[in-house]
Amino acid sequence: MDKVVHFEVPFDDGERAMAFYREAFGWQLNSMPQMQYTLVTTTDSESLGINGGMLHRQGPITSPVITIGVDDIDESLARIEKLGGKVALGRQPVGEMGFSAYVHDTEGNLIGLWQNA
Repeated sequence: MDKVVHFEVPFDDGERAMAFYREAFGWQLNSMPQMQYTLVTTTDSESLGINGGMLHRQGPITSPVITIGVDDIDESLARIEKLGGKVALGRQPVGEMGFSAYVHDTEGNLIGLWQNA
């Protein structure tokens, strides 16, 4: 069973969005300008929950996205297409950490995929 391992929240105004989530929920935010990304920590290693990220709103990420950890992105992309889903953005390296991809499910929802390196 593949698990939800990450989430992403797009923004139009990064400072405004970060202030909102920091103050509304107490999230810790760590900006990574070299990747144009902000890491979001919502939980420590001893608590249940997932962490995520924030990024500038841009296609295909225009609304919040859940990301599911998979063993093999290429295999998952093929299975998703066979089941009627559509690839929005194929396999992309993320530094040396792993690979990401984005798909639309059969209902049009955008879902992220993550494979550890």
